[in-house]
Amino acid sequence: MKKKTIRGPRSLTAMLMAAALAACALALGPAPAHATLQVDITRGHLEPLPIAIPEFYGDNPDTAGRGREIAGVIAADLERSGLFKPISRQAFLDAATQVRAAAQGVQPRFADWRAINAQALVTGAVEQASDGRLNVSFRLWDVFGATQMAGFKYGTQPNNWRRVAHIVADAIYKRITGEDGYFDTRIVYVAESGPPDRRIKRLAIMDQDGANHRYLTDGRALVLTPRFSPTAQEITYLSYLQGTPRVFLFNIDTGQQEVIGDFPGMTFAPRFSADGNKVIMSEADNANTDIYTMDLRTRQKARLTNNPAIDTSPSFAPDDQHIVFNSDRGGSQQLYVMNADGSDVRRISFGNGRYATPVWSPRGDLIAFTKISGGQFSIGVMRPDGSGERILTDGFLVEGPTWAPNGRVLMYFRQTPSDRNGRGATSRLYTIDVTGYNDREVVTPQDGSDPAWSPLKR
Repeated sequence: MKKKTIRGPRSLTAMLMAAALAACALALGPAPAHATLQVDITRGHLEPLPIAIPEFYGDNPDTAGRGREIAGVIAADLERSGLFKPISRQAFLDAATQVRAAAQGVQPRFADWRAINAQALVTGAVEQASDGRLNVSFRLWDVFGATQMAGFKYGTQPNNWRRVAHIVADAIYKRITGEDGYFDTRIVYVAESGPPDRRIKRLAIMDQDGANHRYLTDGRALVLTPRFSPTAQEITYLSYLQGTPRVFLFNIDTGQQEVIGDFPGMTFAPRFSADGNKVIMSEADNANTDIYTMDLRTRQKARLTNNPAIDTSPSFAPDDQHIVFNSDRGGSQQLYVMNADGSDVRRISFGNGRYATPVWSPRGDLIAFTKISGGQFSIGVMRPDGSGERILTDGFLVEGPTWAPNGRVLMYFRQTPSDRNGRGATSRLYTIDVTGYNDREVVTPQDGSDPAWSPLKR
């Protein structure tokens, strides 16, 4: 049995039993030859895959209740992706008996699941170990191929059950789509409350589905633009403490934070390099805004641009070899790419309007951006050479795109206008597929802006 430990205060021991469970499936008899069940996610609009996710089996009321909750979180994760359509449990045929049998290593009655048009089936079990830990196992089945596609078992502390559900959803997503999942992640954002002239802004964090919501700052100082490290559960953010822009480095898991420095004239927090060792930022010096990097180990800064124009909002490519930023050096606000040392600056945006807040995809294939044209805001993507520009969504004010760690989904915030008395405005978080499909709200307790998506937890 292969054993994997995920470290940190929310540590989870994952006992991966793929080989053992696959062997068990083979012992049940040979399966017919068939094409592997897959979802083609390269198309813009597609029919979600029908998937059946019965309650996970539990041998007592407590584990049965937890099994019901785990299955519910898995179904909700997959449904929100837009690629899966969980089938109503009311349509299931004798599911309880089959799930109990599956927990004992018996194959499902695939004809029952084909009868309700399920293409994939997830069965699972929850048991309480003698040491108090929770053991959660699951199997993913190809219904029409009548074969097991994946099987894993996880051991964890009971209060980590929701995280186990996200990890299971990630495993299902990856096995069927061929791409990494993004459900075992968190979102940091700016929670907003109060009237427009006395807006309170504080940092908040939640799981990507809105659960486990909590506040990280108390609202006494204005905070802006949190940015996640791609290698750790750390963020940078900008705080106007006593009226001076100050950049903080904050460890989400330990709660420890330190000041990187005071940066008069800064309006965006720095972004991390892909290796997590540097941050990149724009800084005003003698009324001129240029781009700098800072080594977090030595606190040494390096200037990358030296131009009378305004160069701002830089973002590293995932290989740390290139940087995208926006600049008005060509007469209007456009996107530019340069080498990591500041050389070979070249313009990549040529559409109508002004471009802002570029963010390089974790996969390196796309750059997301905000565009302002004709009084309308849009969020779009383009390739790093500027080709293939596509608008994903637009509105009165849409800003702040941030990538899921698999580069498949973006989160952003959408603001609605207030009335002439300054009332009624809202600011909400949304996610959208990179194809422009599946635009939906992420519910938060208060208004939200400036989201930042974490890497997968380790």
